[in-house]
Amino acid sequence: MLGDPDRLTGTYVIDSDGSLAIRGMPPVDAAGTSIAQLTQRLRTQLIGAGLVRPLRNAVRVALIESSGAAVAVGGAVFFPGAVRAGDRTAESRIGLREGPVSGDDNTSRTLAGAIRAAGGVRPDADIQRIYLIRDRQYAEFDLSGFIHGWASRDVAVSSGDRVIVPSRTCFDPELVRPSRLTFPGMRVFMSNLTQSANNNSGAAIGEKSTSLPYGTRLLEGLVSANCVGGSYTTANRRAVLFSRNPINGQSIVIERNIEQLLRDANRDALNPFLMPNDSIVCYDSRWTNFRDVIGLMGDMVNSVTPVILLDDAL
Repeated sequence: MLGDPDRLTGTYVIDSDGSLAIRGMPPVDAAGTSIAQLTQRLRTQLIGAGLVRPLRNAVRVALIESSGAAVAVGGAVFFPGAVRAGDRTAESRIGLREGPVSGDDNTSRTLAGAIRAAGGVRPDADIQRIYLIRDRQYAEFDLSGFIHGWASRDVAVSSGDRVIVPSRTCFDPELVRPSRLTFPGMRVFMSNLTQSANNNSGAAIGEKSTSLPYGTRLLEGLVSANCVGGSYTTANRRAVLFSRNPINGQSIVIERNIEQLLRDANRDALNPFLMPNDSIVCYDSRWTNFRDVIGLMGDMVNSVTPVILLDDAL
């Protein structure tokens, strides 16, 4: 406020309901207003309350930081529901990191940012017809440029918006890779219980190995789970993939011979893409199982031998 360095002038946060509380005044409705409109609204109320004089620049409003927007995302995304588009951590907030500045470009508070916050588009998404609904009106956007490399119009979203991503009901492999419309990484559950690695910790399966880039195929996931390679006794191992059809939600179980998957020339047809929250299980080969049986029998014989020797001594 002009001529008021300490009583009303300061940094204010607009509440989630769109209200702006100025000290000594009733809350001002700032929802859906521009900087110029909010400035005029504050100027009118402050002058009417006799708190400032009716000068040209008596009230100045500057945006320091754009907060995240509560948006509902539905349709062909991995995790539909209410999301926060453009939310920042405390360490990355401009107002805390750099002090008061004027202006903010929140690149995640956009249509694409809201879709990524909902887990990104599924492989069956129709990214040429994405709908943004606001105040009972809708607009259609083509965001295919974010996948194919040409210009696309990404617009800012506001709290209360709805985003609908239609489904094409068919699988598009072009959508299964990191992009502005897909989440960069995904979580995959793994189990590798073999003789050489009798627990996941011993198999070096940790947080990094189970967090894979979106677009990873089954064979790469098996390598990350340490299911590939080893001695001859671990050859001909089998892997089972537990997945869920992203289009209809039905469970899928796929079994593959790992050695055959490595050597097959038509590998891509047998090597499916992994989806978020898939599970990979590695099973031992027959040679490993046979070796375990022989080892178990040997352990049993060794445990009986001291009893036999004791009987002979008597």
